[in-house]
Amino acid sequence: MFDFGKGEVILINKPLTWTSFQLVNKMKYLIRNSRFQPSKINVTDATPKLKIGHAGTLDPLATGLLIVCTGKQTKNIELYQGKEKEYTGTLCLGATTPCYDLEKAIDVHYPTEHITEAMIYAATEQFTGSIEQTPPLFSAIKINGKRAYDIARAGQTAEIKAKTITITEFTITRIAMPYLDFKVVCSKGTYIRSLARDFGDVLQSGAHLTALCRTRIGDFELKNALSIEDFEESLA
Repeated sequence: MFDFGKGEVILINKPLTWTSFQLVNKMKYLIRNSRFQPSKINVTDATPKLKIGHAGTLDPLATGLLIVCTGKQTKNIELYQGKEKEYTGTLCLGATTPCYDLEKAIDVHYPTEHITEAMIYAATEQFTGSIEQTPPLFSAIKINGKRAYDIARAGQTAEIKAKTITITEFTITRIAMPYLDFKVVCSKGTYIRSLARDFGDVLQSGAHLTALCRTRIGDFELKNALSIEDFEESLA
């Protein structure tokens, strides 16, 4: 039994190409049209009141764990956002894109023949601990009141300040040149797309992200998450 008005914490596996906003809107629609919809505050309300939000945005081309809170649990969103994150993914050496993933086409190619496995493993050591990272221009960061991705999509540029993040673990789990599979454990505010870009810079080959999945937020794990289809079925 759900009580969305009182508050629920729901673990959802975000599908590929969906935005986090689209997923939350879909859940909101399903809840409002289910037998678990919150009660109206008074008879003049046209629709039931429902607070709902998510903790930690995922890019459209990323999949994995999204924490969705309803009702009084929305007060805890910042708490969940601040927890340690774990990701698995794949990056491609030898090419870059303007947004550091596959949302935009490759703009520059680089050689990779000089790269050895020893160089790859050694490069990961430069990205563990507290480091300075510059977020991508294609991101939701605000610059003078505007979202950075709005500036980028208008063909403009802007300076984004670097910030300190913490990467607890950065492990290469498979090498199939030019593709590298990896696992990252990191703090709030880490951009894995920027990590891929910086990793390519160190190897003098360029790099971009081709796949990303968030597998953990604090003690919440992806293996316990519902698909949007499972969630819809649970309301039936």
